[in-house]
Amino acid sequence: MWRDHLTEIIIFSLLFLLVSAMGFVAARWRAPRDMAHLDEWGLGGRSFGGWITWFLVGGDLYTAYTFVAVPALIFGAGAAGFFAVPYTIVIYPLVFLVLCRLWSVSHRHGFVTPADFVRNRFDSPILALLIAITGIVATMPYIALQLVGIEAVLKTMGVTGDSALARHLPIIIAFAILAAYTYQSGLRAPALIAFVKDSLIYIVILVAVVYLPYKLGGWGDIFDAADAKFKASPAPGDGILLNANNQLQYVTLAFGSALALFLYPHSITGVLASKNRDVIKRNMSALPAYSLLLGLIALLGYMAIAAGVKPLPGAKAGSVDGNTVVPLLFDSQFPDWFAGVAYAAIGIGALVPAAIMSIAAANLFTRNIYKEYLKRDASPAQEANVSKITSLVVKVGAVACIVFLDPQFSIDLQLIGGVIILQTLPAVALGLYTRWFHRGALIAGWVAGMGLGMWMLYQIANPATGKKHFAGSAFPLEKFGFDTPKTIYVGIVAVLVNLAVAALLTLVLRAAKVADGVDGTTPDDYFADEGDPRVTPGAERDADAAPEPVA
Repeated sequence: MWRDHLTEIIIFSLLFLLVSAMGFVAARWRAPRDMAHLDEWGLGGRSFGGWITWFLVGGDLYTAYTFVAVPALIFGAGAAGFFAVPYTIVIYPLVFLVLCRLWSVSHRHGFVTPADFVRNRFDSPILALLIAITGIVATMPYIALQLVGIEAVLKTMGVTGDSALARHLPIIIAFAILAAYTYQSGLRAPALIAFVKDSLIYIVILVAVVYLPYKLGGWGDIFDAADAKFKASPAPGDGILLNANNQLQYVTLAFGSALALFLYPHSITGVLASKNRDVIKRNMSALPAYSLLLGLIALLGYMAIAAGVKPLPGAKAGSVDGNTVVPLLFDSQFPDWFAGVAYAAIGIGALVPAAIMSIAAANLFTRNIYKEYLKRDASPAQEANVSKITSLVVKVGAVACIVFLDPQFSIDLQLIGGVIILQTLPAVALGLYTRWFHRGALIAGWVAGMGLGMWMLYQIANPATGKKHFAGSAFPLEKFGFDTPKTIYVGIVAVLVNLAVAALLTLVLRAAKVADGVDGTTPDDYFADEGDPRVTPGAERDADAAPEPVA
């Protein structure tokens, strides 16, 4: 009952209301010139320095997925859940130079979204439309995962009920608060709140990794308890070590997730809000520190096993809600006041990325669908207004993801989104380095990769709940005719097919001399820095008049 958690509810509510108030105040933070402009509402004026970008991008990437879904996966599946640790280490060297190039060309041309870049680079409104739709669809399950985190906390405190309406009421409340301050303050809201969110998370985790092992008998006892659990029952994973059957899934999942991370529109939004290239370089060098924190958070799954945590019942009869593992761990092992702080860290850790994600998806719709196809002469104020309204609609779509998708682990919401967003890799990531791919081939590759990915996801069942389709992202190789129980991450297979089709068809179209449009960028655009003159997106410039490249 909620009365047993009154202290936790009060502390959670006070901190939650504090950051919500900060979200509304953020509209006046850093004196924006005009909030009725996407550069201000959607990118914070493109003026964020090193510290703000650190907290914004960190808060953007380390979310309820980190605090709730990863430990829940490790609690239920064992070592396979640690895929999240290496992929956040691998990604930063990969994107160090890529994101600098994206920032520069976006700064020079005023791009707000990755689809803006693709439209200009490949001279293809159709390809840009596909990139925009992909970004919007991939973002919705990721937002849903954030709202699941808030729901898990409130459920642990006894705030939710048994009926469908009572069960999803926390999501509706979170949606309303998030929608209100995002609508008013844009990207400035999550940027300001991120300071509080990350500080709370660091405090909670550092206290947990020192205090909990001491209370539970040490790390040896924690790992022994986890090992005993997985040996005693046929868990969906392997135990505290991977077995041969899951190694392929682990490797492809880690690498595929790494490739997908900075293709998400919200990741790119945080980067484009930076004021210059040096800010991005410093952050890509320093952000791996968050990976240390992620490793410590992941171990909460094993601590919950040692503490004897029993997940709360799920929505369906006989099921359990693994998302409640971490909240229950804090509830059972810490004083009520500290558990309340931990719950607030999880709740706020969900609000920050959800706000950025909804803004990024709204920007895609506004710039690459509304302005491109519905109102070409839209003013900056009209663009900002449409983006605000769209950000509300996106959150409704996220709620629908929770209602209609039933993955075995909540982390699958993010992994399914990763399969989708990976199909933008050839046009966005590779497009920053080469114009070799033909625009028609990129479209065909997207169709092939997306079609295969959706078919594979459709084939994946959830034996725990009886759901037959879209219940995860681990595809059994036996469905491809292989005599093996191994699985592979759907995203890797789909993007490889995407690249193969794009490369082969490019050779065919080049040989047939099919027209390929005009590249709207020049080589020096990819090295531009703060203070360099801008050009109108799509406008051709005299190469002789171009400024010297900035190193």
